[in-house]
Parts: sequence; C-alpha cells; structure tokens
Amino acid sequence: MSSLTTCLAIFAALAAFAFAPIAAQATAKVICYYDSRSFVREGLGKTNINDIEPALPFCTHLVYGNAGINGATNKLVSLNENQDLDQGKGHYRAITALKRKYPGLKILLGVGGGADSDSEKYLTLLESSAGRISFINSAYTLVKTYDFDGLDLSWQFPVVKPKKIRGTVSSFFHKLKKPFTSDTPVDEKWEEHREEFTALVRELKNSFRHDNYQLALTVLPNVNSSIYFDVPAIINNLDYVALAAFDFQTPERNPKEADYPAPLYELPERNPESNVNYQVQTWMGGRAPASKIVVGIPTYGRCWKLGEDSGITGVPPLRTPKEGHPEGPQVKIPGLVSYPEACAKLPNPSNAHLKGEDAPLRKVGDPTKRFGTYGYRLGDPDRDYEHGLWCSFEDPDTAGNKAGYVRAKGLGGIGIFDLTLDDFRGSCSGDKFPILRAAKYRL
Repeated sequence: MSSLTTCLAIFAALAAFAFAPIAAQATAKVICYYDSRSFVREGLGKTNINDIEPALPFCTHLVYGNAGINGATNKLVSLNENQDLDQGKGHYRAITALKRKYPGLKILLGVGGGADSDSEKYLTLLESSAGRISFINSAYTLVKTYDFDGLDLSWQFPVVKPKKIRGTVSSFFHKLKKPFTSDTPVDEKWEEHREEFTALVRELKNSFRHDNYQLALTVLPNVNSSIYFDVPAIINNLDYVALAAFDFQTPERNPKEADYPAPLYELPERNPESNVNYQVQTWMGGRAPASKIVVGIPTYGRCWKLGEDSGITGVPPLRTPKEGHPEGPQVKIPGLVSYPEACAKLPNPSNAHLKGEDAPLRKVGDPTKRFGTYGYRLGDPDRDYEHGLWCSFEDPDTAGNKAGYVRAKGLGGIGIFDLTLDDFRGSCSGDKFPILRAAKYRL
C-alpha cells in the first residue's frame, strides 16, 4: 500500500470516529406531549392546536393525551368525546392531519396519565384476559380510525409513598429501626400485575405489528419501575420508554417540606431514588438499550409557601406550612407554575418595585448542573411571614443540562412534559417554546 493510500485510510478512519457521535445523535427522539385538557383552560392558559404548531419542527413524536379506560367495558375511550371524535369537534382528526404538514412527525395517542388517574381500573383490567382483549381491540380501532401512528401507555400504577427527608443522625437511627418494621406495600398483588402488564404489552404489540404501529411506555412520576416492569420481557416490544423523572417532591406529596422536584443527580441525605440518573440506571440495569430510554423534562415548577420555620437562607430542604399552596394565574393548579408563570415571578422591569405577593423572587441558579434552579421570597416576619414563597422550576439552562446528560450517556432522546406549559406565547424572552428549544439544541 502506498504512503498516500495509507494516509487517506487513516484520515477516513479518524473522520468516521470523530463524526460517529453526531451521526448517532441525529436520530435522537424528541417526544412532545400535548395535554388536550388545555383546550378548556380559561384566559392565557388556553392552548389550541395552532398554538403548538411552532414547536412541531423540533419534535420527532407528538403524544396527544390522554385517552382513558371505561371501567365497565375495559375499552379505551376518549375522555372528552365532544372534543375529540368526529361527531364532536374532531380534534383527533385535526391532530393527526398535522402529519401532512410535518411528514417526519409520528403522532401517538396517549393513554392514562394524569387525565385518568384512577389506578384501580387499570389494575382490574390487567387481571382479566378478556379485559385485556377488550382494551386491545378498542385501542387498535381508535388508532386506525383516526390515523394515529401508535399508542403511548402512561399506565396508572399506584405511586410510591413519599419519604421524609432525614438528617445524618435521624437516617442512622432509621436504618437501625427499619429491619424491625415493615411498610405496607401500595399494591399487594404487584407481582401478578407485573406479569399481566408484560402480557398486555406483548399482546398489544402483536396486534399492532401488521400495521407497523408504534408502542411506547411512559413511566409516570413516582411509579416504582423495579416492581411493575419486567424490563427484559417488555423492552423488545416497545419503541421507546419515556421516564417522567420529576415531581419527586411536590406540595401535594410533601406539604411540609419544599425541595427540588426534578434533580438530575442524587442530593445529599435524600432518597437516592429520587433523581433522573437513578431512574435511567434502573432501566439500563434491566438491560434496556440506552437508545430506547427517553428522559422526561418538565416545562413547569412546584411552589410552596414559606413560614416562620422556613429559615432565611432559602436553601432546600425547607420546612413549610402545611396548608395553602399557591397557584399560578394561567394554569390554576395549586402548587404548580408553568414556565412562563415562573419566569414572570423573577425580577424584571414590570415587578421591580412591587411588594407583597407581587414582589419578585430571588433567583438561585445551579452552577453544579446537578439539581435545578429555584427562587424564593421570605415574606414579612411582622405579618406571620405572609407572601413567603419558594419555587423550583425547569428553565432553558436546566433543560439543556438534562439534554446534555442524554447526549453524554448515548440515550434515546428527551420527552417534553408538556408543550402547553412551556412558554408557547414567547412572553418571557420573546422566543416561543424556550425549554423545548434549549433541550433540542443540546442534543
């Protein structure tokens, strides 16, 4: 071989090596979730199909959520027939028609999620082979009739109980006491339900195979993956698994303690399972290919009121009053703020001189890129700490950090939960969907 030929061969090999990560990441998934309940919100929180269109060029998949289960028949049904079906406003048809404009986009119908939160009927369905058949037949009919590309199962399994944050001393004594006590399981038939869910996934995929429909799983927040999912048995029948690795701490689950709701890595003296990295390692440890694991990124934050026991540093975890968690003016869910609502609470020209409940929060960033961003307002100590507030929220920087984690680990992509809570109007910085954009660019 001539020296020129040798040099060219070496150059080609180096070029292939250098560009291999870029080629691999070119297929990274961006799963965009769209909560159809936003249609009926009032005021600035209302989100229609036209509002989400600027996001779609950034998405590889759109999950329209959520359909639910009819407990009497075990059939998959629209939760709002007047809104979704042809005899109503026809949103199912309108949403799948977007594929003509965005031909690379896969549109899946979401099942369950927070829109249909009665876990009992989901477990009951699993326990009956006839119930599973009824579900599968109805799911196939909905997908085919309305031209969806498949189904995303946000199956409603019972969630784990929240764990108290412990200091070093209390953690030591708790470990000594734990062997002599036992926690009541949230589901005494979890082994049975795991086997039955495996059967459902297998049977559902078999019914979809002829039409090449996709089947995906979204693991909802605080669902124990090691209990309910036989990873080696189901993973080959799933196109991807999206881990909704957030809401580990919420005002509803943890009314007396404010803390990061969606850390990337484990925090000191916290539950070691309550972070993105642990959830990813659990699935990879179960032999799930990295290429099928999607990391969920929320587009919202969680807020707790502060009181006299909360201290003055703002550093979490913080003791908080049990009652009265605030809600944002757009979404109007206690303890939850969309990204534009969180952004509006940070210092800006319009709130610089405001007081009381309208005063801006002091923002604290995350130079470690491990835990998240938060903001707080201590309140007036002379008025029983009225208007004290602590919020931790996802922003473009933290979303970018999580996308960077996905890229570094060679994972399958990101999931945006959801488009309606991102800044779809561009009210914060002028850019629409800043969290989606920041995460997409880091991929």
